[in-house]
Amino acid sequence: MTIAERQTGVTAVPDTPSSVAAKQARRPRRLKPILSLDDFEPAARRFLPRSVFGYIAGGVETDWSLRANRSAFARWAFVPHMLVDTSARTTKRELFGHTYDAPFGIAPMGASGLAGFHADIAYARAAAAANIPFLLSGASIVTLERVAAANPATWFQAYLPPDRNEIAALLDRVRAAGYETLVVTADVPIGGNRENNIRNGYSSPLRPTLQLAIDALAHPLWLIETVGRTLMAEGMPYFENGRATRGVPVFSANAERSLTRDSLNWADLEWIRARWKGRLLIKGILAAADARRARELGTDGIFVSNHGGRQLDGAVSPLQVLADVAREARPMTVIYDGGIRRGTDVIKALALGADFVFVGRPFIYAAAIAEQEGIAHAISLLREEISRDLCLMGSTDLSDLATRVVEAKS
Repeated sequence: MTIAERQTGVTAVPDTPSSVAAKQARRPRRLKPILSLDDFEPAARRFLPRSVFGYIAGGVETDWSLRANRSAFARWAFVPHMLVDTSARTTKRELFGHTYDAPFGIAPMGASGLAGFHADIAYARAAAAANIPFLLSGASIVTLERVAAANPATWFQAYLPPDRNEIAALLDRVRAAGYETLVVTADVPIGGNRENNIRNGYSSPLRPTLQLAIDALAHPLWLIETVGRTLMAEGMPYFENGRATRGVPVFSANAERSLTRDSLNWADLEWIRARWKGRLLIKGILAAADARRARELGTDGIFVSNHGGRQLDGAVSPLQVLADVAREARPMTVIYDGGIRRGTDVIKALALGADFVFVGRPFIYAAAIAEQEGIAHAISLLREEISRDLCLMGSTDLSDLATRVVEAKS
């Protein structure tokens, strides 16, 4: 019996090959081959039309920043400590006064409903069940009110309209729905040059074309399970949360979505800070000077992020600048977003100065292939990896990781 078991009276039962196999056998057929977050991507590629998958998976121009978000983790290595009793280890992490069961949340992903039926509601429910945060995208196709009803603790991410009157109306709507945490995305003054979308036949809204029709017919399960169910349940889906009123339809031959907000500036953020009484975070910070500006403005936190490599090609990986930005940001909360695929990635980001991390693409892939059950499986996989990694590092919790991570020698 371990020290922790003697103290608590609870005996830890480690996973054995037979117990792991038993859990695997109980999973739905689609999830049985999924052993890591990376496994969701090829499964989603098979399920989704090329246009939709390309929109999710792609970056911008040469995909340099998209690749850098993953390769940046290879720069760092672990120095594990041996003979530490880690039997009572925990993956819990406090954020804004709430203790979550894991140090990661579900990042905002626009148009998730194109990948999985009511994906945003599935994220919300899975996050609530797992006690982790979920940040709803302003580009979602389920109303923010319905998502708040599914999980009242959901955060809201805004792509702000350029006019302050429109911003005020949107903030009033978000507040009326009960949201306490507002995240303003700052790194999309205009849409990035996503040439891959044109090559794959994706547009927003989706325009009916022969290429799109052939693409959809080649993926009948997606056509039935996602598009068919959505049309049966909702009729034509719309972009619901970009402004105080409903946006354009998701499928349209001639509707246009405005992605231009290049006049947004720090004075607007100061005005929002005075008006919004809840928590306010800024997403898309890569420069230490911008972190300092956000802190001086009274922001509650920042997301260190390059928008998943989907805006400025060549933008630095957020992991590369995380330590410098975090030092300048204190005492604000620092959240990391970019390229997380493994428990070891989460631990490295926390060791380099993040208080919390958010994960994007793997969860939309999980929603595509198995909806809420797929998302729950993704959460479980990542949490179990973090717990296992802590044990192997000789760490009992997530509070003292900086000394366990060093720069790897080439």
